[in-house]
Amino acid sequence: MTHEYRDRIYIRKDIILKLTEVGELNQTKLLSYCGLNIVKHKEILDDLEAKGFIEKFAEEWGTKSVTKYRATEKGRQFSKMILEPYEEMFPRKGNKVS
Repeated sequence: MTHEYRDRIYIRKDIILKLTEVGELNQTKLLSYCGLNIVKHKEILDDLEAKGFIEKFAEEWGTKSVTKYRATEKGRQFSKMILEPYEEMFPRKGNKVS
């Protein structure tokens, strides 16, 4: 498996888009689906939450608590109005049209 560098803007878009698609995910699944590492990318989740693009909440599971995330309306609008047009203008390296 090869890992390619992704700009932070695409990482943010991937997180918001995945949460928009599925509704809510626990932290482990979200990072896994987006191909991210908790140690390297937790600050991006924290930043998205602080800016109101995603929402973090705890769900009780028996005696344990699971951290989950969901996209906010602000996050969905940000993705639609800013991130999607940005990616159209500046496609990811693997998505170039020849």
